[in-house]
Amino acid sequence: MSKKKLTIEGLINSADSFCQQETKCENKELFGVTDGKAVGTYIEHKFKEFLNENYIVDNGNSARGIDLPEAEINTDIKVTSIKQPQSSSPFKDAKQKIYGLGYNLLVFVYEKTDNQENETTVLDFKSCSFINKERTADYTTTFRLIEMIGDGAIEEDIIAYLNDKNIPADDITLTQIAKQILQNAPRLGYLTISNALQWRLQYGRVVALSEKVDGITKIIDKVNH
Repeated sequence: MSKKKLTIEGLINSADSFCQQETKCENKELFGVTDGKAVGTYIEHKFKEFLNENYIVDNGNSARGIDLPEAEINTDIKVTSIKQPQSSSPFKDAKQKIYGLGYNLLVFVYEKTDNQENETTVLDFKSCSFINKERTADYTTTFRLIEMIGDGAIEEDIIAYLNDKNIPADDITLTQIAKQILQNAPRLGYLTISNALQWRLQYGRVVALSEKVDGITKIIDKVNH
């Protein structure tokens, strides 16, 4: 069978099939593993192998920062536990918190159960979402900025708000960002992004999302059903 070129639709369909397949799988390799990073790396590699079986995939390399860097796909794969659905992401510039990360996210959220009798692990995927890059900004920051623009805020108001939110940028950059915000209002983001040396991304809002939002595809949703 000849492989097809990977598309976003193919990626979403593959994520769906992969979650359903893995949820039925009794896994010996992850038994007793408590390190979330190790579980995440294992799932990510296994999903990439799953993709490679059916599609021609540019798997990228870590130096380029995202897992599927091909221009039409431009997606990073994130794997996290339902206990605390979060991960880190490289910090490029302060505007990512307002205008998004610049790439899409495919977020797998699992619950891990060890079976002591036969020493296997079952990963139950509670949620899997594809988040378009347009929706990868910080929810609270974008919500408030959209509200402020609607209320007729001027540049000084925006700068004061960005300062209050500790947006990691100097005064000159904040002024440039404020001008950009007034010319080009951000879209509402759905992540919670905390400042750190790397961004810390939290996905609780996406996991709990039950209404339809343009730019977010809920592939698996056992949380709201």
